[in-house]
Amino acid sequence: MALVRAAVIIFPGSNRERDVCAALARASGREPLRVWHRDADLPASDLIVLPGGFAYGDYLRCGAIAAHSPIMREVRDRAARGTPILGICNGFQILTEAGLLPGALLPNRSLRFTCREVDLRVENNQTIFTCGYEAGQNIRMPVAHNDGNYTVDPATLDQLEARGLVAFRYWGATGENSEEANFNGSARAGVKLLPITTEPFARTGEAETDQDQPLEILGFRISRTGDNRAYQAELGYLTLADRRR
Repeated sequence: MALVRAAVIIFPGSNRERDVCAALARASGREPLRVWHRDADLPASDLIVLPGGFAYGDYLRCGAIAAHSPIMREVRDRAARGTPILGICNGFQILTEAGLLPGALLPNRSLRFTCREVDLRVENNQTIFTCGYEAGQNIRMPVAHNDGNYTVDPATLDQLEARGLVAFRYWGATGENSEEANFNGSARAGVKLLPITTEPFARTGEAETDQDQPLEILGFRISRTGDNRAYQAELGYLTLADRRR
């Protein structure tokens, strides 16, 4: 079986790249490539990851300067050609600022940094990032962010909903949709977005934080004792794609 070759994009101010690289290596058996933001060329890869952190110190807006880094031209090109892209926390913000995903990430409505586990409901499991879950399944994920309030105009949000492009939604532990569960105020409690015409996938939070705790990589949890079904589904998809080349 061919191993997944991932590329992790590193910006000035990224601070989760080591964690995400360690998680990818542990899960896939192959050390990911580390690509500096000023590089103009992106090596051939099956997956591109934009990790969490504070790129360029979050000046102007979170991800606003990083979205114009030289490497982002290559990221856009690979997205258009179908390469899966994962944006985690600051990576999500960069993807929206770069126009690869619609909307913007605003400060949490509490105006406070939040670090805890939250409950989510799987809205769409027909993707390479979520196919290891059941539609409607309730799961728990760690989050750690200050600007995770996903905002978009109502017409675009209606389109996202109609096309099934919301992957997960904040949901109560007992299976109800509530304002308390939607702690950061995201529009209609949407937490993760799927692509409209390209292949980015994004999530809020810094789930790479602790290697001894469950991590969310590629839209699923992996841990030393956890169930890695979703990652195996993703790995299997990329392996089959590699064989088709």
